[in-house]
Amino acid sequence: MTGGKEFDIAREFEVEGSPAQLWAALTTGTGGWLWPMEYEPREGGTAPFGGTVTRWDPPHRLTARVEDPDGVPGQSLDQLDHTIEPRDGGRRSWLRYVHSGVFTEDLDGQHADATRRTDFHLHTLRQYMAYFAGRPAVFCALNGPRASIAPDALVRLARALGLPDDASEGARVRVEGPGEELDAVIDFRSRYFIGLRTDDALHRFFGRGHRGAPVGVSVHDFGPHADTKRTELAWQDWLHHLYG
Repeated sequence: MTGGKEFDIAREFEVEGSPAQLWAALTTGTGGWLWPMEYEPREGGTAPFGGTVTRWDPPHRLTARVEDPDGVPGQSLDQLDHTIEPRDGGRRSWLRYVHSGVFTEDLDGQHADATRRTDFHLHTLRQYMAYFAGRPAVFCALNGPRASIAPDALVRLARALGLPDDASEGARVRVEGPGEELDAVIDFRSRYFIGLRTDDALHRFFGRGHRGAPVGVSVHDFGPHADTKRTELAWQDWLHHLYG
């Protein structure tokens, strides 16, 4: 297409939980692993980012498409397609996830960044399905100050949390969070992302300095006393203290 580049990012994997549980995670439980989104439950219904549901076949197939160039920055078309099949007698599920569309700017950079984000978000989905499926989540997301727009911003954050430089995925760590110490497992770690899982929450950290954006933090809190505003303010203060 003139002025753009078509892309297609496809992933296939198995998750814990039945197709019905996975369908719920993708449609009504997105705050537990991505961010809260709503789908109108019918073909032709509304989808996130001003999109349209083009396939609604629970719990087998979900497709949503955004054709408005203003709906997704840097793109003229964006589509998410999910195909679900039962595995292990319906106790587990197989998911084929395809993110496709057309990038209109910074084509190579957009594709590389979208690929990395896809792998991190889908990893978080697997964590949610394995440890928290069906539990109500309180979600918050925030960005660090402008000073966190730096190549080493995520490294500084990891050290402030108390993560050893050589601590890899699967390691159990004591984390110095805002106002409390957390017993956590490192469930994901790369130069761009850190994922920490506690008994009651998934903490996600995003290093975005390579694309001129500040550090990001999101928390999916499944605890009985979860409070969005309190969590957001605590992490905001922690980030401002870290980056001055």
